[in-house]
Amino acid sequence: MNVMEAIKARRSIRKFEDKPVEKEKIDLLLRAAMQAPSGTNEQPWEFIVVEDKGTLEKLSHAHEYAMAMKNGAVAIVVVANKNYFNTDCLWQQDLAAASENLLLEAVELGLGATWMAIAPFEDRIDYINKLFDLPEEIIPFNMIIIGYPAKEKGFEDRFKPERVHWEKW
Repeated sequence: MNVMEAIKARRSIRKFEDKPVEKEKIDLLLRAAMQAPSGTNEQPWEFIVVEDKGTLEKLSHAHEYAMAMKNGAVAIVVVANKNYFNTDCLWQQDLAAASENLLLEAVELGLGATWMAIAPFEDRIDYINKLFDLPEEIIPFNMIIIGYPAKEKGFEDRFKPERVHWEKW
């Protein structure tokens, strides 16, 4: 699969087979995430890997759109560690790039995944902080549920040429 095929195949998957994700695949997902570009090379990311069904259930209550968390095989909670910051203004971009790398690798591995926002919502950040008893220097960014898709979702062309501006507005 080439990059454009992976981009086109990437869909938000919320229903999964009752099948675990192999540790080797979880490792590949994390390796892909950590290959992301990073402003001033901070690489402020850290990851909480969750396979426990009870914790996945608790993650499903992080916010009203998180119910799919209890359906997946594994969740990866993406967090920033302030100890790696050279500046405090680039970490969200870095973690977004890492998350997208992870989502594209999931497609390559035959997995489905969905990104669920935590930051910048304070109530969601507080929920994750309390659930994992996170230290002060850790900022929850998002959580990604992963598993084998229960069904395939087709390609949806999102290209809108009217949103492209050449040389001027």
